[in-house]
Amino acid sequence: MPDLTREEKLEIYRFLRLNRGAEDRLVNLYRQGKVLGGLYRSLGQEATSVGSAYALEEGDVVGPLIRNLGSVFVMGYTPRDVFAQYMGRASSPSGGKDSNLHFGTPDRGLVSPSSMLGALVAVMSGIALGVRLRKKSTVALTYIGDGGMSTGAFHEGFNFAAVQKLPLVLIAENNGWAYSTPMRKQTLARSLADKAIGYGVPGMSVDGNDVLAVYEATRRAVNRAREGGGPTLVEAVTYRMKGHAEHDSQHYVPREELEDWKRRDPIERYIRVLVESGKATMEDLSAIDASVGVELDRDVELALASPFPAAEEALSNVYAPAGAGVEPAMVRRRR
Repeated sequence: MPDLTREEKLEIYRFLRLNRGAEDRLVNLYRQGKVLGGLYRSLGQEATSVGSAYALEEGDVVGPLIRNLGSVFVMGYTPRDVFAQYMGRASSPSGGKDSNLHFGTPDRGLVSPSSMLGALVAVMSGIALGVRLRKKSTVALTYIGDGGMSTGAFHEGFNFAAVQKLPLVLIAENNGWAYSTPMRKQTLARSLADKAIGYGVPGMSVDGNDVLAVYEATRRAVNRAREGGGPTLVEAVTYRMKGHAEHDSQHYVPREELEDWKRRDPIERYIRVLVESGKATMEDLSAIDASVGVELDRDVELALASPFPAAEEALSNVYAPAGAGVEPAMVRRRR
């Protein structure tokens, strides 16, 4: 197992439970008509988000996509932030101006996702270039899906990062489907990691449902980037256990394929690892489950009690005021 303390391994378990539990509650809120816009679950992919973000250090920057809720929690945001964001409340990180995970504060290590798939690779490459010019040791990490790797924006952004040897780690989430298009119709490459060869950078493929394997692979890539070795493409082979969004019935997925992946549930696998290695007992994990449940239920109620933004605030903060101060980092990350 990776060189993590018992407390860190249990913290990883807590983030996994936060990720899944928050989305379970968001599904309920969505079905009650309280979520504004769509709901894009990461059911079955939690280990990829949590394991990769946990490999970062204080001062590093993440650009998540809409299924990387676990990364958002690792970077220090709370369930209350997320619930309020999905419900368009004034207390949300975007002040009610946007929905789902479209929020971020770079000074807190989080860059807002973009709906234009592939575009965030160029954004994070720019951040990586900026911190290098300022002689900082910051590493930028972002995500791309198997479908998103077919876009020109991905190619331009990642090619630039490779040529400039920027401190960028790219997690390619191979979850089998780009909406309803299987990977075999996206590329003839045997794996997404093989695409790294064309950019002249290292590529590695890892079991995306093994949170410790994701952590270890990402940690190696992060260390390489911080030491000046340039970008790494890490393919996380995982599976999307729900449709593209909550409105998608996933009818295009063969039932036997779905059942096979259910047996590889990342949280159940991690429970077995913790218990069999003697790092935790079922009582330890049940206590974490209970604590997470209390936190999530409380934060749902707090978000529901938060008002919607006032109409006169609609045009506020559209542009940053001149000389605006920056929010101090208030996040928990590995040192």
